[in-house]
Amino acid sequence: MNRYKTKQIQIGGVKIGADAPISVQSMTFSKTRDVKATLEQIRRLHFVGADLVRVAVSDEEDADALKDIKKDSPLPIIADIHFRYKLALRAAEVVDAIRINPGNIGSKDRIKAVADICKDRKIPIRIGVNGGSLEKEFDIKYGTTAKGMVESALYNIKLLEDFGFDDIKVSLKASDAPRTLEAYRMLRPLVDYPFHLGVTEAGTLFHSSIKSSMALGALLMEGIGDTIRISITGELEEEIKVARAILRYSGRAKDGIMIVSCPTCGRIEADLVKMVKAVEERIAHINVPLQISVMGCAVNAIGEAKHADVAIAFGNKSGLIIKKGEILKKLPENELLDAFIAEVEKEAERFNSN
Repeated sequence: MNRYKTKQIQIGGVKIGADAPISVQSMTFSKTRDVKATLEQIRRLHFVGADLVRVAVSDEEDADALKDIKKDSPLPIIADIHFRYKLALRAAEVVDAIRINPGNIGSKDRIKAVADICKDRKIPIRIGVNGGSLEKEFDIKYGTTAKGMVESALYNIKLLEDFGFDDIKVSLKASDAPRTLEAYRMLRPLVDYPFHLGVTEAGTLFHSSIKSSMALGALLMEGIGDTIRISITGELEEEIKVARAILRYSGRAKDGIMIVSCPTCGRIEADLVKMVKAVEERIAHINVPLQISVMGCAVNAIGEAKHADVAIAFGNKSGLIIKKGEILKKLPENELLDAFIAEVEKEAERFNSN
């Protein structure tokens, strides 16, 4: 799949845009002034595979904490600033990037001051356009539409460019998939800056996963997007897991196992739900690009298994282990799962040794 060629920026040691891998990020929910809690959340995100992390800087205490957080953080730090541009100036002295919402940061002079310090420190700025908080002039003229979001982004990109700053990343987030898709698609041919993808205020794990899969999955398959965040009302780790899955199933990442499992139906001859859950738990540590298949009967097993590196097909108190379309062995049901996991681990080892 082709991908839009964009300007490349760098946040800490993470390259974004051009041919760099699409990075995944999240945001801590602790008060940033609580250094211990914030670092604990950052470490959790790092452990599950985040590339970048954003922290809210709401007051002077948050800004004071950034130095200690940056010193011990395993991830590059992006400071998220709303309204108080002086906090952006303080944060820029410490962090790896700044995110501002031009709709609420203030006058041109304030934006220039932020651009100047970021230019001096050679750190990027994300122009974070949010459909719910456009500048007044764009809201009046266009309403909370994709067109309004794009016009806001273009205005603020030009503003930074006029100040001699082009180390830019752009996001166009709405709380629904259609507006999000429309805005990113509309802006993409007009600029060459990397895009941060996301659906804002997307809701709980269930709702956010669906909205984000629709919007971000579609954009990624069209070659749009350089870094992503899945906004979930819930645990931090879920944001990274969903993001990685969307990258994998959209074909934009070649890491991690893809699982194919059949729908439940009257032909099933085992507790397939239980078995799939057990498989997921036992292969969670494997991060190589394998496709595995878990089938509840033999009807579709051979055909599906042709596309799998390793497959398991349950039958009446027994089942098959299939490898690259060939039946490897037939075993009693109580031996199948362990044998299957062993074959998956062998394939992972083989991949790593090549």
